[in-house]
Amino acid sequence: MTRLDGLDAARYLAFCGMVLVNFRIVAEVAPGADWASTLISALEGRAAALFVMLAGIGVSLSRIGAGLLLRRAAFLLALGMVNMTIFEADILHFYALYFVVGAAFLTAPPRTLWAGALGIVLSAFIAVLLFNYDAGWDWEALTYSDLWTLPGFLRNALFNGWHPVLPWAAFLLIGMAIGRSDLRQVCTQHRLILWGLAAALVALVPQYLTQEPELAAYLGTESIPPGPFYILAGSGTACVTIGLTLKLWPLIERLRLGRVLTAPGRQALTLYVAHILIGMGTLDALGLLDGALTAPQIVAIALGFCALCSVYAIMWQKVFPRGPLEGLMRWVTEPRRAG
Repeated sequence: MTRLDGLDAARYLAFCGMVLVNFRIVAEVAPGADWASTLISALEGRAAALFVMLAGIGVSLSRIGAGLLLRRAAFLLALGMVNMTIFEADILHFYALYFVVGAAFLTAPPRTLWAGALGIVLSAFIAVLLFNYDAGWDWEALTYSDLWTLPGFLRNALFNGWHPVLPWAAFLLIGMAIGRSDLRQVCTQHRLILWGLAAALVALVPQYLTQEPELAAYLGTESIPPGPFYILAGSGTACVTIGLTLKLWPLIERLRLGRVLTAPGRQALTLYVAHILIGMGTLDALGLLDGALTAPQIVAIALGFCALCSVYAIMWQKVFPRGPLEGLMRWVTEPRRAG
């Protein structure tokens, strides 16, 4: 396929948003009314949703086969399980499960993909009615008591974890549906922006139609618990971001910012692991966790780390075509011809 640089740039923006959110989580920064807290709160659940939708678009554009997609899922599951021993909010093992769902829809037309996404959201809604969403959670400490047992792991992965399959796999199918359209067309980009903005605004309304706190939370646009209107809001903001990035890409290139955004975007897997091992590890080594930082300081540190990631990615790309983990995943999952 012909690569769309704007999608790589959007992937880097999603990575930056996830760094901001995850750094605040591990630093245990108390929510506040300042601009930095507001910024990070606005990105919670949105950056990760954009990440997953871009993965779905990539699946459609690459026309990947089911076998290869499942082998990549196995690779990400193994990597994510290791990563979870350091950072329980890991998204990689969830990605693996989304890919398993996506493998069943690889040849599906857009209408079927949209129907599948709706079915996943409805299944998540029914699951919340039938099961205890709080099971396993200590919300004060943000820890999951039985994560490393089989029942606890499955419950976390499918139902009430940070990014559970129900309903987060809907983002992947929505991305796959969008990837079936011609994203180079300006009219497609305009539709993504306008329909995405409309979806994000409509999603804000239902939470104000009830006085019941628990129902209002589920009808809201927060990522925990991930109700149907969170999916609508998350996919809407993702569409706006993707549409704007593609639309503005000629201007970005004229400003000579293209490589700054695309190089790290093409190494998102490597950088995601790096922000946990190196970024969070450095904060821990310097004693900057446990509430030692303010929200503005977290924003400054996170953006500085993202800038360093961009510099690294540009330098790495001059020598190697893929990032370290991207290259490893390709080597492990793709068959190599003899000779």
